Amino acid sequence: MANVGLQQVNKVYDNGFHAVKDLNLDVREGEFMVLVGPSGCGKTTALRMVAGLEDITSGTLSIGEKVVNDVTPKDRDIAMVFQNYALYPHMTVAENIGFGLRLRKMPKPEIATKVKETADILGLSQWLDRKPGQLSGGQRQRVAMGRAIVREPSVFLMDEPLSNLDAKLRVQMRAEVQRIQRRINVATMYVTHDQVEAMTMGDRVAVMRSGVLQQCDHPQHLYDHPDNLFVAAFIGSPAMNLYEASLSEDGNTVRLGSQQLVLPVACRSAHPGLARFAGKKIILGLRPEHLPAATSAAGTGPLLAGHVDLVEALGSELMVHFTIDARRVRAEGATAADEEVITEAGEGVARVDPATTVRAGDKLTFAVSADGMQFFDPDTENAIWT
Repeated sequence: MANVGLQQVNKVYDNGFHAVKDLNLDVREGEFMVLVGPSGCGKTTALRMVAGLEDITSGTLSIGEKVVNDVTPKDRDIAMVFQNYALYPHMTVAENIGFGLRLRKMPKPEIATKVKETADILGLSQWLDRKPGQLSGGQRQRVAMGRAIVREPSVFLMDEPLSNLDAKLRVQMRAEVQRIQRRINVATMYVTHDQVEAMTMGDRVAVMRSGVLQQCDHPQHLYDHPDNLFVAAFIGSPAMNLYEASLSEDGNTVRLGSQQLVLPVACRSAHPGLARFAGKKIILGLRPEHLPAATSAAGTGPLLAGHVDLVEALGSELMVHFTIDARRVRAEGATAADEEVITEAGEGVARVDPATTVRAGDKLTFAVSADGMQFFDPDTENAIWT
């Protein structure tokens, strides 16, 4: 086993495009590290540099105790699973899994033993004699993983391996990939653009934007304590509701459009940095689950009234789409054409109890969970904590 270390790693292409900027990241032995971010954020480029498929412009890449900047891919003791399975259609499952071992001139009995052990781990034993065309998408993906696992690498790299699967199978394969990674227990770097996938799979998640690492932490900490507006908006589904707001002169009240939310003492204590913004503009973040419908059992926290535009019944919950008269901060990834609509309109989403009686056109009052309120500096976009 080995760890992976990237210190001040940069990638600049010949046309001047700076794809990865001063990346510092350590992947521990046995850790499942997920790199996530929108298209073009540099996550796949970072993975390809670890694999040796992209040259490093500057910085240091180490695997274990060895600096591998100039080491060829085949000598880095890594294995990679790509988005497309790249299986040989004329070979059986067993032949596909053992192909790399045959290239190494490993004795046939040893290859057979390793292929069988790998197939047992992946639940492929009964399909060893089949060809890829006779397998489901999930089974083909497991064969691709088996071809990497059988080599017993020190580092396992995965580049969006589930993106070609349908939605239901992707959910099933998330658990499969995690189970396999726990069993082989090697440092794993996994790239995805799907933040739900990142949150459910990673021991830690590294969020990237425009080649820059924004934050790297445990999934729940990213969710509860984002470092900046980008991480807050990107992590979570549905996304956090973000609005332009202002703090009163005494720092006790947030004005959100025509409404005022009184901040409980516990909320102000959890965000002592808010004192610096008394009388100033801020950005207020409210996650959908922190906006239950106001009832007698909902507590005595701040209240927010909204006009209901749409109700989605999901069985276990209702997703209530509402509008208030505050300006919503532009959502990351919106196109230029959408920007004016997004910032002018005060759309929001709330998760409410399925027993709530509500329909489009109603006015609904939400009991804001003060513990879940998040605040951001509109100038720096950094979270306001201390």
